[in-house]
Amino acid sequence: MLVRPRPQPPERSVRRHLRRTAVACAAAAALTAQASTWDAPLPPPQLKASPRLQETLPPETRGQLPTYVQADHFEGQTDIRARLKGHVQLRRGDTVIRADEAQYTLADDTVTAQGNVHINRGGNIYQGAQLKLQVDAFQGDFTEASYQFLDTQGHGDAQRVEFLSRERSTIHQATYTTCQRDDSDSWAPDWVLQAQRIELDRATDTGVAHGGVLKFKGIPLLPVPRVSFPLSDKRKSGLLPPTIGIDSVSGFEVSLPYYWNIAPNRDATLTPTLMSKRGVNLGAEFRYLERDFSGDLTLNHMANDRLRQRDRWSVAWRNQAHLASLLPGLQADWKIHRVSDNDYWRDFSLPNRNNLINERLVESYGTLSWGRDGHSLLARAQKWQTLQDVDSPIAPPFDRLPQLQWRYSPQALHAPLGLDWSLEADTTRYRARTIDERQHPDNGQRSYFTAQVARPFLRPGSFVTPKLKMQAANYRFDNAQPGRPSSRSLMVPTVSVDSGLIFERPTQVRGRNYVQTLEPRAFYTYTPYRDQSMLPLYDAALSDFNLTSIYSENSYTGHDRIADNHMVTVGLTTRYLQTDTGAEVARFGIAQRLRLADQRTTLGYDPAGQKGWSDLLVGAGVKWGRRWATDATVQYNRDLQRTTRSALTGRYSPEPFKVISAAYRYQRQNAAQIANQGSEQIDLGWQWPLNAAAQAFTTNPSAAPKGRWFSVGRLNYSLHDKKLVDTVVGFEYDSCCWIGRVVIERLQSSLTQANTRLLFQLEFVGFSRLSLGADPLSSLQEHVPGYQSLRSQNPAAPSRFSNYD
Repeated sequence: MLVRPRPQPPERSVRRHLRRTAVACAAAAALTAQASTWDAPLPPPQLKASPRLQETLPPETRGQLPTYVQADHFEGQTDIRARLKGHVQLRRGDTVIRADEAQYTLADDTVTAQGNVHINRGGNIYQGAQLKLQVDAFQGDFTEASYQFLDTQGHGDAQRVEFLSRERSTIHQATYTTCQRDDSDSWAPDWVLQAQRIELDRATDTGVAHGGVLKFKGIPLLPVPRVSFPLSDKRKSGLLPPTIGIDSVSGFEVSLPYYWNIAPNRDATLTPTLMSKRGVNLGAEFRYLERDFSGDLTLNHMANDRLRQRDRWSVAWRNQAHLASLLPGLQADWKIHRVSDNDYWRDFSLPNRNNLINERLVESYGTLSWGRDGHSLLARAQKWQTLQDVDSPIAPPFDRLPQLQWRYSPQALHAPLGLDWSLEADTTRYRARTIDERQHPDNGQRSYFTAQVARPFLRPGSFVTPKLKMQAANYRFDNAQPGRPSSRSLMVPTVSVDSGLIFERPTQVRGRNYVQTLEPRAFYTYTPYRDQSMLPLYDAALSDFNLTSIYSENSYTGHDRIADNHMVTVGLTTRYLQTDTGAEVARFGIAQRLRLADQRTTLGYDPAGQKGWSDLLVGAGVKWGRRWATDATVQYNRDLQRTTRSALTGRYSPEPFKVISAAYRYQRQNAAQIANQGSEQIDLGWQWPLNAAAQAFTTNPSAAPKGRWFSVGRLNYSLHDKKLVDTVVGFEYDSCCWIGRVVIERLQSSLTQANTRLLFQLEFVGFSRLSLGADPLSSLQEHVPGYQSLRSQNPAAPSRFSNYD
């Protein structure tokens, strides 16, 4: 047995170690200087890492560690037994035991202690009245004890703590909470779990409570005959907190999800939901992540939905696979998504709620792709399920059954004479049904071939890129229509020249140094007219008119329409760049297109471009330091002398959890475009603290006082319809050990209907969440721009030396 003075704190030991190291280094340097005169120079000295401050002690080392004992009074038999009194301390490795009195038996490595017993094991603290413990095996009993865990700061009291091993223990007649105690005598935790027995497993970082009740503000909130909870952020199997809510469509809802942690790379969640107006919905989600593939599978089924008088179901399976073991560069990707009926998107939550059209198009596809040495091959099958609305029908898109595509773009090192060229060939069979479910008359096969070659001439401060493009297509229709041939062919060339200058100069703005650029640009393109009025529209659409597309050859996307453009685009851009990083601080641009001849090719519902100047595009983006950011785009029509489209956005975020965003969007109604009915909307989103405690939380979350109120929400208002389209408004309260959220959500489910929900969530930090309605945290993250969860900035796991004895 070794009896030594109390060990020094780690920082003092480190300083002593550094002083010794400095002396050793000085001596080694002297030896090195002397050795420089010898024939064989000595290798330079190297420092070695010390194992004394390891975060976790290896099992093979732990059994070899000595035991240090310290006390005011010491008696006993050497190497057999010792009786200790007064300021007793027993230390071995990361375990420290303090008490008023203790007896230590070497034969069975057992310590029995009484009076103010204190245990620190790796930063986890236990305190009580009487202890009997086998030190190395860490087996024994601790009566009238309290405890606190280092990782979660969870703590509580117990009638008895039973240590079963270094990783497992059982707490009898116990309490557990993460609310931190203050100095007042009347302190009581805001929430506490009281249980007859709590089993703790530090190997899996889980706790299991038996015969318990969860109390909030002293009121029993939820009986828990048996519940497991995490002792860290590791995943674990078990029942998740129930969700109880009220929905304007489904009525009263109750969900009880179960999480199954199958393996480190696989898990599943089973969620039965009772809806008072409709019935029982059974949901399941399975996720997997393998070495060569990954994906997720989601299933939902409701038997005899009373709202629609039928069975309701949905299936969604997404899988991505890397098949390099079969062929280098080979990949597979598929998605299977189907729902039971046209009203499913309206009655159940689906993604893309900000786009009602996309939400009603349910896509399934399978893709096999390969790429290597500039070559790429693609085989695809794609099928759509269109969810129709009687008040707002949409044309079903064409299925691709199948599509075969080849592309070749040689690497720059292999391109002769500095040419930049590429080839593309594609053949696709298109199938669709009309709104009344009849076969579409345009069903058929489309094959196209595209070849393009460009020669960039790059010089410091300037560039010129002439380009030649040839596009050929062939259409074969399944059903010949009267006055329409069974096949059509098309070949269209395009010539373009892109050019620009780049000037730079140093400048100062408000005392700060920047590099300002001035970038004039001119773009010319010519495509002759070819009659395409008899060709179908498989994937063609009108390109958005913006400061990027204004410099393109074609006014349409896809391959079914090639606009007969003869025009010149001129523009000017200036940027302000930081001198040290090159980051863009501000950007201002203006561009306009001059059409030299009238456009004759159209989609049938869009206006043809007229000879003369197009609308004027003006854009700007400024980052006013790290707090402010603004962006604006304006499209101005000279003939009407008014703005036809504009978008103004701004964001102010001075600190974490403080953000205000605003946007104004206007688009003038155009009777010639059925896709453009005109709109004018104002969008406002925010997350902002409401009191001084919350203000302190934004600057230093770990040191801020409790009682923090935040307001959060988003309002989308239509000036054209004079009503709110989407509304999400709520409040958050953070009391250090629990977070409360109340959110009112009204989302437009169709052009004439909206769904309203009341969402409430009570989150017990380090334990679980209880939700009323659908998860309000997910709603805020989806709809509020720049929203941050109040516990999104998780601190690093604390070191055991931060709670060192």
